[in-house]
Amino acid sequence: MMKNVPASKTVAAPVAPSRLPSTFSSLGQDLPAGLVVFLVALPLCLGISLASGAPLLSGVIAGIVGGVVVSWLSGSSLSVSGPAAGLTAIIVAGIATLGSFEAMLTATVMAGFLQIGLGLARAGIIGLYFPTSVIRGMLAAIGLILILKQIPHFLGVDSDYFEDLTFTQIDGSNTFSQISNAIQNIQPGPAMVGVMALSLLLFWDKVLSKRVKAAQMVPGALIVVVAAILLNEVFQGLAPGLAVGTTHLVSLPHINSLQDAASLITTPDWTAFSRPETYTVAFTIAIVASLETLLSVEAVDKLDPHKRSTPTNREMMAQGAGNMLSGLLGGLPMTAVIVRSSANINAGGQTRMSAFFHGILLLVSLLFLAPLLNRIPLSALAAILLVIGYKLTNPDLYRTQWKLGWQQFLPFIITIVAILFTDLLRGVVMGLVVGIFYILKANYDSAYFRSDLGQASGGPIVLRLSEQVSFLNKASIMRALEDLPHNTHVVIDGSDSVYIDYDVLEAIENFRRGAPERGIELEVRNIPRVEVMGH
Repeated sequence: MMKNVPASKTVAAPVAPSRLPSTFSSLGQDLPAGLVVFLVALPLCLGISLASGAPLLSGVIAGIVGGVVVSWLSGSSLSVSGPAAGLTAIIVAGIATLGSFEAMLTATVMAGFLQIGLGLARAGIIGLYFPTSVIRGMLAAIGLILILKQIPHFLGVDSDYFEDLTFTQIDGSNTFSQISNAIQNIQPGPAMVGVMALSLLLFWDKVLSKRVKAAQMVPGALIVVVAAILLNEVFQGLAPGLAVGTTHLVSLPHINSLQDAASLITTPDWTAFSRPETYTVAFTIAIVASLETLLSVEAVDKLDPHKRSTPTNREMMAQGAGNMLSGLLGGLPMTAVIVRSSANINAGGQTRMSAFFHGILLLVSLLFLAPLLNRIPLSALAAILLVIGYKLTNPDLYRTQWKLGWQQFLPFIITIVAILFTDLLRGVVMGLVVGIFYILKANYDSAYFRSDLGQASGGPIVLRLSEQVSFLNKASIMRALEDLPHNTHVVIDGSDSVYIDYDVLEAIENFRRGAPERGIELEVRNIPRVEVMGH
């Protein structure tokens, strides 16, 4: 909130020249990041296939399509698409309802067609209405879930698939009981590999890469995976009792030729078009996948150090095209996935090339590298995800939200708790309801008035905010900022504002940070600075 801010407080953005990374200018960062995303994505694709009751190859196909195709169709620079844990229950129910995986593929193709229609209808704007507190709560919750869910894999107890995000299991167990069971049944070999991997990763990232320049060029995750394979080889030779068994290793199908790959591809059952339940399943996939995608790209934009904005309608159409192709090739439905996307950002990815490269690696691994990759212990990959999870739910995030007051902290913490004990979409809805409760106390007046009168005589474009500016005004303000022409002088004036919601302040701060890259000389009057993610 801002009240009676003295008019003398003016913040002018520096206009030092800088450039956004282009597609091919950051290969030195994108290729290592793509490798890290690949190492994380491979077991996730396989795990979701197993959990969905689908052919093992179907998850990898969806990952390949998400990386190789959707990365180029999407307007997002850093999001990574692939099969998502949030769709697992829908896939299981869909296969049971339709009677076969082939009919499920037909529903997936139809869902993609519906998503393209939603994008053309500009339904993607919904993504701009999720409050920052809820998005941050979602990220923190995903981080906590990653930590909690990877502890059993880290200890060598792989009773659940690798990207299960649900709290309660079919057998009556839950996240906490599984951790307790894992602690009581620690497997010494995998656990030793996990501890070594986590220690090496932390040392590489926190110490070695800061002191040795050459270490910055090699992703720590790659070093960890290689070291884990070598340690397990030592165990097999010197201490067979500690060797990691096949049930605790990556399990990629063996394909000896392109003909083998073609024979493993499942095709849709087009007769399912005549069944009404196919349309129900397709509609469910389209809606849930679209909502998860919009939530993910909104979160990715907040984590993006360059504060780029993803065109949500284009993202919906890209996901739709991806789901149509995935279904045609025998793959699972997909979404933009926050786990893989955050791994991409944490690994230093700059452009869509990192997501594309991860898709190429998935394809190459499927055709040529299965014998090597099947030696990777899952506990080593769990160590990588533990670090990613910690970065998503860093204690500084909780302190920042607390300092912002109850209006930001309560939706944030309720979103976290709700996601932990239900699922992603239900948790976000609960946090959103709390956020709306607070926002309804504010006035929903018009957000701003734009004046271009002075531009003809060399003066600035003036964006004057209204008296009350809520997060419901965020979409219109963001659009107004995005529509401002490059290489101009812009003034954003909050002198008349009694209340400006934090989400709007964050949008203005993100614009302020990105203004020099558009050649915009920005002057901000009577609008307080706020902390934004990634800075």
